[in-house]
Amino acid sequence: MKEGIHPNYRDVVFVDQSNGFQFVTRSTVQTKEMIELDGKKLPLVKLETTSESHPFYTGTQKSVDNLGGRVEKFRNKFRVGIKK
Repeated sequence: MKEGIHPNYRDVVFVDQSNGFQFVTRSTVQTKEMIELDGKKLPLVKLETTSESHPFYTGTQKSVDNLGGRVEKFRNKFRVGIKK
C-alpha cells in the first residue's frame, strides 16, 4: 500500500442517541469527539437511530395496508392489482 493516501481505519464507538445503545466497529469516519471505553480512548460518533431503535428492526412498524383500508380503496378505485 502507498503511504499517506489511505484514510485512518481504526476502532470507533457508535452511540444511539435515542436509547444509549453503543457498539464498537472499525471505520474511517472523521470525528472530533472521543470516549473512554474499556480503558481505551476511542473516537465517538452519535447516531439518531440504529437497529436497536428503528421501528422496522424492533417490530413496532405499522403496515400501510392496515391503516384504514387506504390501499384497498386505491386498488378498487383504479383497478390496480385486480385480476379479471
